[in-house]
Amino acid sequence: MEARATAKYIDVSPRKARLVADAVRGRPVKQALAMLQFMPQKSARHVRKVIQSAVANAENNYAMNVDSLYVSSIYVNEGPTQRRFRPRAHGRVSPLLKRSSHVTAIVAEKEGS
Repeated sequence: MEARATAKYIDVSPRKARLVADAVRGRPVKQALAMLQFMPQKSARHVRKVIQSAVANAENNYAMNVDSLYVSSIYVNEGPTQRRFRPRAHGRVSPLLKRSSHVTAIVAEKEGS
């Protein structure tokens, strides 16, 4: 049994968010939340909220034991990119790509509990 949660249109590039998601994949939920609380990255706050939401879904919708949950899967997909332009020298322009991401976390119970 597993529970999932998704956060869409987060204003962090997927490449930066994947670094944070990779750090907590496969860890127990309590340990993952503790790690994310003290990470300096902006995306750590968003990933933490997604994992907390998945834990709440597991507890309330599937009556799972919160103490035996672990982050079985977490992935970051690319969201839409906003294109902006910045003026440069000699009348030229330079594109700015404001990337966004979708974060999905799946928590499951350990088999032995």
